[in-house]
Amino acid sequence: MQTFNRLIEALDAEGAGALVSLIKAEGSAPRESGTRMVVRPSGAFNGTIGGGQLEWQALAAAQDALRQGRAAPVRRTVLLGPDLAQCCGGRVEWLIETFDARDAAELQALAAAEREGPLVTQAAQAADGRLSRKVAPSPAKAGPAIETRPDGSLIERFGDGWTELYLFGAGHVGRALVLALAPLPFRVRWIDQRPEAFPLRAPTNVTMVQAKDPPEELATAPDGAHVLVMTHSHPLDLAIVAKALAEERFAFVGLIGSATKRARFLSQMRSAGLTKTMLDRLTCPIGLPGVDGKEPAVIAAAVAAQLLIARAGPLSPGRRGKAAR
Repeated sequence: MQTFNRLIEALDAEGAGALVSLIKAEGSAPRESGTRMVVRPSGAFNGTIGGGQLEWQALAAAQDALRQGRAAPVRRTVLLGPDLAQCCGGRVEWLIETFDARDAAELQALAAAEREGPLVTQAAQAADGRLSRKVAPSPAKAGPAIETRPDGSLIERFGDGWTELYLFGAGHVGRALVLALAPLPFRVRWIDQRPEAFPLRAPTNVTMVQAKDPPEELATAPDGAHVLVMTHSHPLDLAIVAKALAEERFAFVGLIGSATKRARFLSQMRSAGLTKTMLDRLTCPIGLPGVDGKEPAVIAAAVAAQLLIARAGPLSPGRRGKAAR
């Protein structure tokens, strides 16, 4: 979730918004420290801090804070067993902040920085008790999602762990996939030659790119990115996949298609000089085995699950899925 962008949307739509942050999580807590949820006065919300009684009470507390108006943050420590009668046995501390139009400029700056990639902020307490955030330099080493400094300020990390995905093709499956990936930790560069193929709007983690030469988009892709190919043209699919495999620097290269398409592409790429090691990295068909159905939404769900597995660790060479075209 892009936290500050969701807060801007709440202000634009309803004039106010609340941010619920788990600043500590110990034991068997449902979510980790740094998990956040944006709540609107109407009761609508984005994100989750774990569901169940914990989230229900946090939503009620956020609604109460919004009714009281813009004020200093509210902190509460919750023992999941004694306080909520849950068997988890964990302990969390939440922080609830409220925002209105007076915070728009600060939130806009943070939202813009958030859209550029992982963001680190420093939040210091102002004279009125509220937290004031500014963009901080990103440290060389990864750290906790929220870190409390001796002076009481907070160092917060937003967007760490995003996986870069280069998605080629804005057809029906591509459209379904970007919607499936909208709440997931992927930053999608969505590429197609046809400007009319794109929808008017896309999720905030998606950048739509109309490219005259789609394979060349890979030249600026970061090492370790995931590449997924599902264009309107088989020759274009082949050119993109061949380039991605030849560079040997992408964590996942997936191609929509049947076993026949896979065999034909492998034969052509072998003739073009790609090695067995390169070719073994191709995932085709795509999607988790056992998820049947050719509807775009079904394929998208199977592929999204496969991408989540892939980002957690390397797939075995040649691992195949189910979705074909």
